[in-house]
Amino acid sequence: MKLTLPDNSIRELPEGSSGYDLAKDIGAGLAKAAVAIEIDGEQKDLHDPINSDCCVSIITIDSDKGLEIMRHTLTAQVLARALKNIYSKSFLAIGPTIDKGFYYDVEVDEGISVDDLQKIEDEMHRIIKTNSSITKKLKSKKDALKIFKSLKEPYKVEIINESDQKDDFQLYYQDDEKFIDLCRGPHLPSLSFIGSFKLTKVSGAYWKGDSENKMLTRIYGTAWNNEKELDKYLSDIEEAQKRDHRQLGKEMDLFHFQDEAPGMVFWHPYGWTIYRQLQNFMRQKLEDSGYLEINTPLVVDRKLWEASGHWDKYRENMFITEIDEEHANEKRVNALKPMNCPCHVQVYNQGIKSYKDLPIKFAEFGSCHRYEPSGTMHGLMRVRGFTQDDGHIFCTEDQIESETGLFIKFLSDIYADLGFKNFDIKLSTRPEMRVGSDETWDKAEEALEAAIKNLGYPYRIDEGDGAFYGPKLDFVLTDAIGREWQCGTFQLDFNLAERLDATYVGEDGQKHIPVMIHRAVLGSFERFIGILIENYAGKLPFWLAPQQVVVASIISDVNDYSLEIMDLLNKEGIRAEVDLRNEKISYKVREHSSKKVPVIFAIGNKEKIDRTVSVRRIGSTDTKVLDLEKALNDLKQENRELN
Repeated sequence: MKLTLPDNSIRELPEGSSGYDLAKDIGAGLAKAAVAIEIDGEQKDLHDPINSDCCVSIITIDSDKGLEIMRHTLTAQVLARALKNIYSKSFLAIGPTIDKGFYYDVEVDEGISVDDLQKIEDEMHRIIKTNSSITKKLKSKKDALKIFKSLKEPYKVEIINESDQKDDFQLYYQDDEKFIDLCRGPHLPSLSFIGSFKLTKVSGAYWKGDSENKMLTRIYGTAWNNEKELDKYLSDIEEAQKRDHRQLGKEMDLFHFQDEAPGMVFWHPYGWTIYRQLQNFMRQKLEDSGYLEINTPLVVDRKLWEASGHWDKYRENMFITEIDEEHANEKRVNALKPMNCPCHVQVYNQGIKSYKDLPIKFAEFGSCHRYEPSGTMHGLMRVRGFTQDDGHIFCTEDQIESETGLFIKFLSDIYADLGFKNFDIKLSTRPEMRVGSDETWDKAEEALEAAIKNLGYPYRIDEGDGAFYGPKLDFVLTDAIGREWQCGTFQLDFNLAERLDATYVGEDGQKHIPVMIHRAVLGSFERFIGILIENYAGKLPFWLAPQQVVVASIISDVNDYSLEIMDLLNKEGIRAEVDLRNEKISYKVREHSSKKVPVIFAIGNKEKIDRTVSVRRIGSTDTKVLDLEKALNDLKQENRELN
């Protein structure tokens, strides 16, 4: 039997040899580190037999795939067993891996709280110390049902009953065979490979995600190869919690949510100031780059959504309104727009367009609404009502490459101004649910990939994640603590313009269909503001801060001078407020610092007599005494840098 390795070398082993046999044949070190095998791209357990020629690769514990298998084994074999050992009246459901961790869903008679996690961890450590081997046995559907019925595990029985699989159900056993789990695998060959872990939280979860089903207890955890990696991850999580925009939003009095409008933002004055500053910044950038700002209706008849293809492909995410004959002369079905693109085509379609007019670039701060399930909403990061910094470019095929280059330069300049120097690019290809022919998709994907290649930008392929009307480039930012955020997008569309009868007169005098490019830099103002708050831990750049300066009096005798300073600042376009309360200056500084005010002027008798200010910057313990005029000029210059 010939086994082709990742480097294209070939090893010959007897038929029925396992991944472990292959690893041992290559070298003792590899055999020691091996935890699973990949056969023709499919992961298998290390001791599964190989029965024919194939391409193989050994998965080691120190690889990303090995870490994923370790997490899977930890939840399915260790956490699940610990729960059964501690809670005698418990029923196991499922235990998958998730990003950087795992969870297990279990039904228990008694409640499990965060206070119980240490007890569960202790039992998990005890189980791991046995270093048990893990053995897989294949069972028929009949035998698998019999086993889990005898174990009184109703959720496993349900999974088996609902499976189309007839045979080869995978059951995993530890050495003492007192614990059995049904799992897709693969698992570690033994518990000795398990590294460092921590259970993190407890929540409720409906069985199969259906609110009609029983509520189960979900226990989350994270796992890493060693204690150092675990500590770093936990430290990053702690830092992320400190930066949580929802908490900072409360502390800084920026916004709130309430049940009467789920997923809709109530912007407070300070939050709306951030929003307006960001919007004004973007508006100026768009104008400088030749975009024409438009505005389109919020409510649009279903006929347009049917013509565009959104009604069939996107209807479940749309807010639909219906006016019946009791209230109107005609019955109409409308929808709040979930995106702006069909409306932009309607603006394009007004009047005849020539090839000489292209490219035409429309921009809109478009208010959109999409129905998001309640469980998926997360502060500003995922909402039902949002505003896109949306734009559409109508161009010829020959202009695709140049417009791609111009947009990436446009986007990179904006990101740099906002504090993000680097970003990654993903090329997302056709999804399963899409409009248009395969030929059209081939053409669009080839054109977009050629453009990004010719421009020399590095990128990675994200198979199947394109928009339903075309392939796209996604731009992924990395924030101050290393988290990735997909924000900007550049989507190449050969479908929508044709569906909505958009044309231009070509050089040959004939009608042609323009290429439509959907593009956004921020994505949505709501989400991007959330990202900015977390990236800066609330300490926004001076030009973007809602309160830029607070003038705080030390004694009441200087109130007139403090008010004069505030007026001077406001006249120069600097957002300043005054704090004349009869409180100690240390209290005032502490309070305004907690609200992330960038600059505090402390004003006492000496400052009034000398016409100076004592300047305190957020994040600094130093106080500088500056001439009032110089302090004003310094702030004017700082404010002017991006305004």
